[in-house]
Amino acid sequence: MEYRNKLVLAPMVRVGTLPFRLLAAEYGADITYGEEIIDHKLVKCDRRFNEKLGSVDFVERGTGSVVFRTCDAEKNRVVFQIGTSNAVRALKAAEIVCKDVAAVDINMGCPKSFSVSGGMGAALLTKPDLIHDDTVELARRIEKTGVTALAVHGRKVEDRPRDPAKWSEIADVVASLSIPVIANGDVFEYEDFQRIKVATGTSSVMVARGALWNASIFCPKGKLPWEDVKREYVRKSILWDNDIKSTKHTLREMITHHSSLELAEGKAVIKSESLIDLARLYGAENYEVVQN
Repeated sequence: MEYRNKLVLAPMVRVGTLPFRLLAAEYGADITYGEEIIDHKLVKCDRRFNEKLGSVDFVERGTGSVVFRTCDAEKNRVVFQIGTSNAVRALKAAEIVCKDVAAVDINMGCPKSFSVSGGMGAALLTKPDLIHDDTVELARRIEKTGVTALAVHGRKVEDRPRDPAKWSEIADVVASLSIPVIANGDVFEYEDFQRIKVATGTSSVMVARGALWNASIFCPKGKLPWEDVKREYVRKSILWDNDIKSTKHTLREMITHHSSLELAEGKAVIKSESLIDLARLYGAENYEVVQN
């Protein structure tokens, strides 16, 4: 995959499932990351073709739950992100999924306790046999492993989302590497793509919250009304039989940012128990809800 001059949807837990990835791509995202999947989970999965949906599903043995779903429409742009603390297990997981995705990514940045406590995500940044304390030196070391690109979020582990992203520190990494660097942090409008490019010297930009709140951030002509984007997300969730918990989580995040969960719509989403309930709420009854 070519990583230069790209607009990228960031990996987001419970958000970056197939419907949201397709939504972002429809609005202009060049590369779309799936949510982080733990290697332990993936190695317990079987690959199955879903004839009803036309999707490729990785289904957990024993539970029958779909751990990862993808389709041909996104094969050349979807990135599968692995959460791991073990190189051998990560390789095994990558081998299971690699023929159905454009690239595989290792999460070394998640500061959440569930990830760090398992030795994954940002915990990898604390292992002396893997890294140096200095960010630029770390980036150089990662480059030497043969990776194709490096995404850098301009915050430290202890920083919170409200803390300004450190674009100048991303610029230091960009200047030190020859591989493409994808800059991430505080991109909320289409104009911010150019601003962070100028500030960091990178040619590619990744966006998380800005896309979650309105996936049409990738549109050069400007964002669409969030209500329209929201309804299109619901439609795609129904068409692709998305997990109801994931769908509700994404909708709650959208509504919380633009409105309030205390209003009628928010309360209705919270009470919804199925995609059929959401279809009725958003007037999407004409779209077939797949019954497994």
